[in-house]
Amino acid sequence: MHDVAARAGVALSSVSRVLSGHPDVSGQMRGRVVQAAEELGYEPHYLAQSLRRGSTMTVGFTVRDIANPLFADIAKGAETTLRPEGYSMLLTNSDGDPELELSHLSLFRRRRVDGLILSLASEVYGPTLDLLGAIGRPMVLVDRDVPSLAAGSVLCDHYPGAVAAVSDLLSKGRNRIAFIAGDERLRATRERLKGYTEAHRAAGVDVDDDLIFQGTYTEAYGRSATETVLTSVEKPSAIFAGGVQLTIGSLSVLQERNITIGSDIGFVACDALPVMRLLAPGLSVVTRDSLEIGQKAAQELLRQLAGEDASVTTVSTEYFP
Repeated sequence: MHDVAARAGVALSSVSRVLSGHPDVSGQMRGRVVQAAEELGYEPHYLAQSLRRGSTMTVGFTVRDIANPLFADIAKGAETTLRPEGYSMLLTNSDGDPELELSHLSLFRRRRVDGLILSLASEVYGPTLDLLGAIGRPMVLVDRDVPSLAAGSVLCDHYPGAVAAVSDLLSKGRNRIAFIAGDERLRATRERLKGYTEAHRAAGVDVDDDLIFQGTYTEAYGRSATETVLTSVEKPSAIFAGGVQLTIGSLSVLQERNITIGSDIGFVACDALPVMRLLAPGLSVVTRDSLEIGQKAAQELLRQLAGEDASVTTVSTEYFP
């Protein structure tokens, strides 16, 4: 900064006011300082600035699997909303591992992020909940239900989409519907299971517990659950896959066994990739606007950073048969 002040021929305090965005600076003064800074290749020391103003202008965002296009779009929606407001986003990937996620959150704490957007690997992992309570920063949960945290939320309305999808399958006479989902301790799994169960109740069809598979949101689990149900004595007439990676795993098994979607078996995917409709024309989909989820999460966090109370926003799901 001393070099910038010397090049511009102004006081060091004038350089400080210009670079910090102080409004009480003349246009001529601002122009001289900016030109001098550009000529010298000066870059401000953001850590020092953050200590002075008590804000790092950064937001920490942790997701379960950034390779999943759903989370990539959510992150993109958040980043493009935060950027115009001057915030940078630190993105970490937990791989669904609560302990790895805990280390990421500890990093965010050390980096003194201003706020957090969280798609938690677990809603009940004690060490994570304790740390988040201790961090004491504004935070937004993405489709997670953790009443003990003073956090805003962006929730997805999975239930009606699941009801519509399973009801449609049942109306077509496909009464043995395998439900393949992730961890039952995550909200999305619970809400989809509620919809699956309610659709059966409304149609007067008993739920067969042997057709319900809850494990991990991974391609490997999608494969293993599909292989298991296809080798059962009473094979399923349809599959309801609750996630992109689960869908990929399940479709891989069907393809290997030359089972055709639509004629041989019904299939509904949640959050499926658009290309899947080309590869499997009979595929039905329950979708949600992933960009909107990220945008609303960032908007909620910005409201909290501006001093407003935490709130809950809901994003709808739609069924496309």
